[in-house]
Amino acid sequence: MRWPLAVCLILGLIVIAWKFVDLSGKASKTRKILRDVDEVLNQGRIREAIEITRDSNAPAAKILYAGLERHDEGTERVMKAIENQGLIELSKLEKGLVVLATLTNVAPLLGFLGTVIGMIQAFQSIELAGEVEATLVAGGIKVALLTTAAGLVIAIPVSVGHNYFVARIDSLVIDMEESAQRMIDALHAMKA
Repeated sequence: MRWPLAVCLILGLIVIAWKFVDLSGKASKTRKILRDVDEVLNQGRIREAIEITRDSNAPAAKILYAGLERHDEGTERVMKAIENQGLIELSKLEKGLVVLATLTNVAPLLGFLGTVIGMIQAFQSIELAGEVEATLVAGGIKVALLTTAAGLVIAIPVSVGHNYFVARIDSLVIDMEESAQRMIDALHAMKA
């Protein structure tokens, strides 16, 4: 079980590192674009807000752009455009989380499989020897305990990473929802 567990560990570390860098970059871009768009919309400059959001690749910019693009079509259309684009951007933010969730489940299962294999080896040793000696059983039990421990050692940090990223994504989504609501309120106030 050493190799499958090693693959789980390496894959988990790669996804955690990639997701950390990816979300950090998107979070800083999102904060900047939300601040810029709020400032411009408070001054009533819709065209400038559209340009700012069109030229950015931040998730929040794409969501706000979808709404701003339809600002002449009424609040209902703006809200629907924001919701649709929001779902697309959320799925992009969650990319890679399914790998971490899978590794959180698979690593302990591989460890438990190693436990079963180790116990089978221990009982085979006893069967072949015809008598119980501690040295015969110790090797199989050692394999069983090591694979279980390895599976848990992999699953715990991967689970923590997964939960951390879910919390960061939730925080980003809340920021984007609040900004979208402020944008809708600003557009409504401009029309009134």
